[in-house]
Amino acid sequence: MKMSKILIVDDEDQIRKLLARMLELEGYEIYQAADCKTALSEMKRAVPDVVLCDVFLPDGNGVDFVVRLKKEFPMSEVILLTAHGNISDGVQAIKNGAFDYITKGDDNNRIIPLLSQASEKAAKNKSVNKEDRMDERQYSFDSIIGSSRLLSDAVSLAKRVSMTDVPVLLTGETGTGKEVFAQAIHKNSLRNKKSFVAVNCSAFSKELLESEMFGYKAGAFTGALKDKKGLFEEADNGTIFLDEIGEMAYDLQAKLLRILESGEYIKIGETKPTKVNVRVIAATNRDLVQEIENGSFREDLFYRLSVFRIQLPALREHPEDIPLLADSFIRSFAEKLRMSIPKIDSSFYEVLCRYTWKGNVRELRNVIERSMIVCNGEILTSTDLPIDIQQISENKSIGSSSCSDFELASIEKLHIIRVLEYTKGNKTEAARLLKIGLTTLYRKIEEYGL
Repeated sequence: MKMSKILIVDDEDQIRKLLARMLELEGYEIYQAADCKTALSEMKRAVPDVVLCDVFLPDGNGVDFVVRLKKEFPMSEVILLTAHGNISDGVQAIKNGAFDYITKGDDNNRIIPLLSQASEKAAKNKSVNKEDRMDERQYSFDSIIGSSRLLSDAVSLAKRVSMTDVPVLLTGETGTGKEVFAQAIHKNSLRNKKSFVAVNCSAFSKELLESEMFGYKAGAFTGALKDKKGLFEEADNGTIFLDEIGEMAYDLQAKLLRILESGEYIKIGETKPTKVNVRVIAATNRDLVQEIENGSFREDLFYRLSVFRIQLPALREHPEDIPLLADSFIRSFAEKLRMSIPKIDSSFYEVLCRYTWKGNVRELRNVIERSMIVCNGEILTSTDLPIDIQQISENKSIGSSSCSDFELASIEKLHIIRVLEYTKGNKTEAARLLKIGLTTLYRKIEEYGL
């Protein structure tokens, strides 16, 4: 596991270096600054997960400095350190966005646990924050690329259920596009004007996941200085996406079941229930039936979540979609890398189609990006692919089942699409460029559903 980056801001060299040494022994990556100006430079350079900041600095006050840090670096968490703590400063620090406020010496034993909690919170900020999530426009049903029967069937089911409020369980291997489907369902629903909140249940400890999902009341535990809204409350009248639901702690599953059944839950430290109206979409790459047998997943929750289940196919199960996906990624990365769209040698697609893609669409996307970066000329060839993919593909017979029956048809379809785009839909000109009869072109357009 990659350790968090910590920035220590303190003008006392001895204290700063002592803290740095102590935290380095814990495995953290440490950066240091003696004043606000240097701290800002280090923030821009390293973008640390957590800032340990003294209150009294040569060029500013830490309590006020929190405001600027949270404004410019909202994903980072700030813990304030002071030699002379007082309640008013502590309260103001929390109001300004600090994760916590502790006194040097008296609270030394709290530093390591607090850093761990703040680091988890920073990770949550990066993975859950709605404002920084990828543009939702790419998650419409129209953006799901592929014409295979398996994928089309999954999209058809998702469209049907999108206009209802029933819970949806998306199953499939890692990288098959479960969040893309979840976003598309939300966008096509009557809740599309409200929030879509996503949380990865495997990314956080049980305690942090509970506080983030359900919120807490001020005073519920040490450091809880003010009430906090949970993600379910943030998603009220919208949709919450619970990714990797199979990783959720068993006792938290009971709280989730209550929400599904009654729309109510109790915040940490609260006695009265909170009422919400939330559509739940869950996803997992685990076999939940097996997890039930193992005693790690509630059977009643499974049946409640799986009112409508959609199995997303692994990429190796619909390899006819690989050329279309690859072409889309090539266009996207060409724009991102500010380069012209290269021509694609047929060998490039041949190798892609013979590979098994254990990481599915996500792995394909990463491979395409890498290939675009290493491509030296105007043509993408199989030699631009990672060596391991080339070697694995070479070891497979060309007549294997992965693409043998439809590989040429897929490439032909893709080529016709490109030529039609080039001619702006002029079929006579397209037929001339393709060196086929106009009647043949119309037949192929009908055959491929173009």
